[in-house]
Amino acid sequence: MALALSLGRRGQGSCWPNPAVGCVIVQNGRIVGRGWTQPGGRPHAEPVALAQAGEAARGATAYVTLEPCSHHGKTPPCSQALIDAGVARVVCALQDSDPRVSGQGFDMLRAAGIEVTVGVMADEAAQDLAGFFLKVEQGRPLVTLKLASSFDGRIATATGESKWITGPHARRAVHAMRACHDAVLVGAGTARADDPSLTVRDMGVERQPVRVVVSRHLDLPLMSQLARTAKDVPVWLCHGPGADIERIKAWEGLGAKLIPCALHGVQIDANDLLQQLGASGLTRVFCEGGSALAASLLADDLVDDLIGFTAGLAIGAEGLPSLGAMGLDRLAQAPRFQLAEARPVGPDILHRWTRALR
Repeated sequence: MALALSLGRRGQGSCWPNPAVGCVIVQNGRIVGRGWTQPGGRPHAEPVALAQAGEAARGATAYVTLEPCSHHGKTPPCSQALIDAGVARVVCALQDSDPRVSGQGFDMLRAAGIEVTVGVMADEAAQDLAGFFLKVEQGRPLVTLKLASSFDGRIATATGESKWITGPHARRAVHAMRACHDAVLVGAGTARADDPSLTVRDMGVERQPVRVVVSRHLDLPLMSQLARTAKDVPVWLCHGPGADIERIKAWEGLGAKLIPCALHGVQIDANDLLQQLGASGLTRVFCEGGSALAASLLADDLVDDLIGFTAGLAIGAEGLPSLGAMGLDRLAQAPRFQLAEARPVGPDILHRWTRALR
């Protein structure tokens, strides 16, 4: 199952809206087939592994990280594929919470005389598939918030200079993190100030993450890197209801997808933003700021994983803070996270935090 989980992670960031599943077929103690969900979500992990196993799948054990699907979608159900291949036993980490599947895949397998075991390495699988479950159960993707800052929590000097606070090792690590998410999310201020490409570079990635920018007024430069490359790598712009119709048409003409979102006060409503992204199929979103967007996600308890890169330099109080105002009066109101990892990355420190039990 550990191998199946590692295979499933290969699909993270490239197989949305489907879950990133891994499958291993074992016959007499020997691995005869391996598979994971392919880019775009098809084919699923099980038929990939079964095709590799061929006749060796008959009487074998299949280790799968998520309940095999039982419904006809764009492809036949994976439960039926396992039955047709003559698999004798299926060991699974988790039951699917999608109501089209939830338990029905296991029922199909058992009705065909296949032994089914559920719950092996379930906690690890739940972490890997958290984004898919959040989309199914809450309608929103998993959110990873990344903040790269100085020792005193600043992301730029008073003049706006920010390249580069952290070093090349940290930047390469960020590219790897982008690659395992469906989308990279930034606010309009970051898009204007940095003119970022938000792509994964030097990683051999074939399917780039969606570039998502939150801009209430769509006041983004039409000659930016995002605009020039919108037809090549997806750009989604989340805007308020009052955005200028001519700007909407201009960005659509460049190839961007426009997503209207509700407002909360004067800002895009973070809850509605994520609901819109979930409805568009995203399961894992990597937010890289800026400070106002990061603060709104934290304030609304929408951050699931928090990743910090801290550099060994100090900028001072006149620098731009990594987080905007959150309106907190008491420490008890502050969102808390549990430390999962801390390690050096080149000259910087990476610290990863996960959602604390509320």
